[in-house]
Amino acid sequence: MSWLWPRLLTALLALLGASLLGGLVGYVASGTPWRAALAGAALVSLALVVRDAWRAHRLMQWLRGTQEGPAPRGRRFWGEVGYRVERALRLRERALEQERERLAQFLSAIEASPNGVMLLDSRDQIEWCNSVAADHLGLDPVRDLRQRVTNLVRAPAFVAHLQGGQFGEPLVIPSPRGDASLSIGVRPYGDGLKLVLTQDITERERNDAMRRDFVANVSHEIRTPLTVLAGFVETMASLPLTEAERQRVLVLMQQQTDRMQSLVADLLTLAQLEGSPRPPPDHWVPLASLLQRVQADALSLSAGRHQLEFHQEEEALVELAGNESELFSAIANLVNNAVRYTPAGGRVETVWRARAGGGGELEVRDNGIGIAKEHLPRLTERFYRVDGSRSRDTGGTGLGLSIVKHVAQRHGGELDVRSELGKGSSFRLVLPPARVRREPQVAALATG
Repeated sequence: MSWLWPRLLTALLALLGASLLGGLVGYVASGTPWRAALAGAALVSLALVVRDAWRAHRLMQWLRGTQEGPAPRGRRFWGEVGYRVERALRLRERALEQERERLAQFLSAIEASPNGVMLLDSRDQIEWCNSVAADHLGLDPVRDLRQRVTNLVRAPAFVAHLQGGQFGEPLVIPSPRGDASLSIGVRPYGDGLKLVLTQDITERERNDAMRRDFVANVSHEIRTPLTVLAGFVETMASLPLTEAERQRVLVLMQQQTDRMQSLVADLLTLAQLEGSPRPPPDHWVPLASLLQRVQADALSLSAGRHQLEFHQEEEALVELAGNESELFSAIANLVNNAVRYTPAGGRVETVWRARAGGGGELEVRDNGIGIAKEHLPRLTERFYRVDGSRSRDTGGTGLGLSIVKHVAQRHGGELDVRSELGKGSSFRLVLPPARVRREPQVAALATG
């Protein structure tokens, strides 16, 4: 109300001044000062009304417009009104802009989430969804807004879950493309609104299946030799055996014992690879000594039945950075696998060669039985066997290539497998430049 009293005082002074001025003019002109005073007061009042109306008109025109420029300025009442209205509008615009920025940041955070988020109104129409949810459910995040979600995602289980109203447990359904498994959780909020959360659990289900298979395979692999050993022990305890039969049973028991020891050793190796820190990048191991040890093991395993070749294409003393036992285990597994699955008279060749950029690769290739294309993606899974009976006959545990893959990854490299059924296989252990160094000397590698 601070504007009211100055405004009333100004009007009263103007009226009083106009009356006095009108009375003076009337007295001089006609001797009737009261009429002139009334006329002067009326004129001043009219002038004040016209001025106020004009200022009010200017302010109303500004309010009816976009309010982009400043409000009409003036002294006293209408200037004060224009200033306060403009300030209130600017404060509201600033608050709305801040709210929009916060909303944009919130939506950006949701958009960056690896999980899908979708908002539904009380009629199950899509109010908003991020790109992950759109990809999971086969939606268009712009085109499908304000569409009923059950008209777009027609999986019966999803429709029944959404309409049933029992949202305690998440729903698992296949994705619309059929290439993934989705976990869908619905959370009611507000007045009939729903928050739908989607998550791709394909990898988790695959890992769970692999874990179950791993436990089942370990149990089976250990149970088989234990059953054989138990049978032999019972036989030796209950039946009279000749010396020749006794020796034969002891040999078979030793074979089963060795098989269990190999299995346990490979399991411990995998556990150590998964639980230990990455190999040091500054501990250098001569490649030649690794290949000599691998060659000795391969010659013993082959027993003269294969043609084994070990050579290096580059004329330099090559050293590898990492854990010596892990590198030996990886190379030995590749060479021994090639020997086991190559028929007698076949050839197994182990070659080291430089790669562009300073890295290197160790290739083990054979002309053995080869592997069908559909088996190649799963070769490095634990206990995965192309031919289970043949693997057991050759003494494999089904863990060798899994160990090689882990060693390669821990040394920053990769395992590349190429094979064709009936034409042999090629396994390449690729190492990055940081794990390979060379000295300008000729490394003499034995061949056999």
